Amino acid sequence: MAPSPTGLLHIGTARTALFNYLTAKHYGGKFVLRIEDTDLERSTKEFEKNIIDGLKWLGINWDEGPDIGGPYAPYNQNDRRDIYKKYLQQLLDEGKAYYCFCTQEELEIQKQEMITHGEAPRYIGRCAELPPETVQKYLAAGKPSVIRFRMPKIKISFKDIIRKEVKTDLNLIGDIVIAKNLNEPLYNFSVVIDDHLMDISLVIRGEDHITNTPKQIALYKAFDWDTPMFAHLPLILNSNKTKLSKRDNIVSIDDYRRAGYLPQAIVNFIALLGWHDSSGNDIFSLEDLIQKFTLTRIQKSGAIFNLQKLDFLNKHYISLKPKQELIEEVLNYGTEFNFITLKEGSVILNSNNKSASMLQFTKYIETEQTRVNKYSDFFQTNFLFTDLDYLAEDLCWKDQTKEEAIEALDKSYHLLYSLVEEQFDLDIIKIQFEELIKYNEKYKLNKGLILWPLRMALSGLKYSPSPYELLAVLGREESLRRIKIAQDRLAAV
Repeated sequence: MAPSPTGLLHIGTARTALFNYLTAKHYGGKFVLRIEDTDLERSTKEFEKNIIDGLKWLGINWDEGPDIGGPYAPYNQNDRRDIYKKYLQQLLDEGKAYYCFCTQEELEIQKQEMITHGEAPRYIGRCAELPPETVQKYLAAGKPSVIRFRMPKIKISFKDIIRKEVKTDLNLIGDIVIAKNLNEPLYNFSVVIDDHLMDISLVIRGEDHITNTPKQIALYKAFDWDTPMFAHLPLILNSNKTKLSKRDNIVSIDDYRRAGYLPQAIVNFIALLGWHDSSGNDIFSLEDLIQKFTLTRIQKSGAIFNLQKLDFLNKHYISLKPKQELIEEVLNYGTEFNFITLKEGSVILNSNNKSASMLQFTKYIETEQTRVNKYSDFFQTNFLFTDLDYLAEDLCWKDQTKEEAIEALDKSYHLLYSLVEEQFDLDIIKIQFEELIKYNEKYKLNKGLILWPLRMALSGLKYSPSPYELLAVLGREESLRRIKIAQDRLAAV
C-alpha cells in the first residue's frame, strides 16, 4: 500500500489497504506500507500521520513500514532519492531515457495538431535524438527540462487477477516523463524501482491506475526485471454511479470516526465494496475476512456506496457491545469530539449547556443501545437534555380533552409517587402501569389515553423511547417534576 500524504485518509485508500492486508494475511505474506511523499509541495507530515493513525484505528496493521522499519528501509520515498537517481542515470547512460527540453506551449501545439488529425495525443520524440553536446549545453545553461523514458514501440499484455488479460499498444502512449530531473522522480518510475527493490510480488490498487501498469511493465523490461502480479480494484461509486466524491458522501475516514462509526463496521463495510462471499453473508469480523477473502471474488464493475448499509452494520456492532464497554466508549467519544463535558457526576450537552446526571446518561445509553446507528446519535437533542419545548395541546392523545389529559397525568403521578427510587426499574414500572391500565376500563380500551400524555410530559418529543424506558432513565424525582410541569401547562390553557 503506497499512499501519497497529500490529504486525509480516503475511504477508497482504506479499502485498497484492507484488500492488500487481507490478501497478505490469507496467504501468509507480508503487507508493506510505503509513503509516496516525493511531491514536496503537497505532501505533509500531518497527512502522513493521519493516514498511519487512520489505518491503525481500523486495525489494518503492516509488517514493514515507515514507523516500524523493515529489511528494505527507508519506506518514505523522499528518503530514497539517491536510489532513484542511480537508476535514472542508468537509463540515461543506456540510452533508454533522455532529456526533453520542449516547452509547455510547444507540447500543447503538438497535442492540438494530433487531435485535429484524429490521432491519440502523445509525445512524438522531438528531443529523443538530440546530440549529447546539445543536451549538455542546454543543461549547463539551465534550460528547463524533464527526463523521458524511451517507450518501446511494441504491443504488450499482462494478466490482471481481476480483469484477466489486458492488452496495450505502447505506440499509442509515446515517451513518458519519468522525472523532473535526477533528484525528482515521478510516480511511474519510483514505484517500479521500489516494488522491485522491496521484493513486491503482488500490486493491488484501484482501476484508475490500470493505464499506468503498461508503462510500468515497460520500465521493468528496460531493467530486465521480473514483473509483479497486478490486481486492479473496481471504483467506488455514488448511488447515481458517478465516482465517489465528497460532494455526495463523506470520503475521509476521519469524518466517519467523528460521526461515530466503529472501526469494525467500516472494515466490514469497505470489504463488501466490490467483494462478496459465496455464503451471501454480510457480517464479517477482520478474522473472518482473513480466512474468506480472495481476489477472485472481486467484481469488475464499480462498487456502489450505500450509506444505509454502513448504518445497518454500525448499528449491529453497537448492539453487540458489552454494556460497560459501550458506556466507556460513548463517554470517551463524546468528550473527544466536544459533544459533552463531564463535571462532578453530571453530563453537560455542549450544544445547549443542559445537564443530566451520570446515572441518567448511562441508563440512557443502555436504553438506546439497540436503536442508534452511530455514537453521535447519543448526543442529538433528546429527552435528557431538552427544554420541554412543547405545546399544551401536544399532551392530548387524538380526541382527548385537556381535562382527560390532566386526569391521566394525575393517575401516572400518584402511581409513580407511591414507588421509591429503587423501584424505578424498567420491569417494575412496566408491571405497575400494566396493572393500572388493566383495571381501568377507560385506559384498557385505549391505553394511549394514559401513555401518550405521559410520554410527552417526560420527553417533550412525539418520537422517543417508550414511557417506561423514559421513566427508568429519568428516575423518580425528575419524572415527577416533568409530569407536574405538564399538568400546569394544561391547567393554564
